[in-house]
Amino acid sequence: MPDYVNVLGGELRACCFDPLTGYYRDGTCRDAEDDPGTHVVCARVTEEFLAFSLKRGNDLVTPRPEMRFRGLKPGDRWCVCALRWLEALEAGVAPPVVLEATHERALDLVPLAVLEAHALDASPSRESP
Repeated sequence: MPDYVNVLGGELRACCFDPLTGYYRDGTCRDAEDDPGTHVVCARVTEEFLAFSLKRGNDLVTPRPEMRFRGLKPGDRWCVCALRWLEALEAGVAPPVVLEATHERALDLVPLAVLEAHALDASPSRESP
């Protein structure tokens, strides 16, 4: 059994290394006991989602070099909070999800069928080896 499991039951794949994402900034959306935001959903952010997140008080666009964060732009992959993704879904702006890189803990909050309905084709790209 893999150390970290994705929502499909397989080994958790990396979400993104550029920008470097994940609660531990290791490129993965792995579960973390000390992560109050449950950053386990690997999403390809959109302009609409970034604007929605900013309105909700989470600025994902402004660079913060002291936190090793260059700021996101549409098309970047990022580990987002499962509850924020659900809020975005209800608002009609949920970004597409990379199922193979979304930690199984997301299923505690979001049904698999809902994630599958918003799945992004996870073909190889610069974000994930």
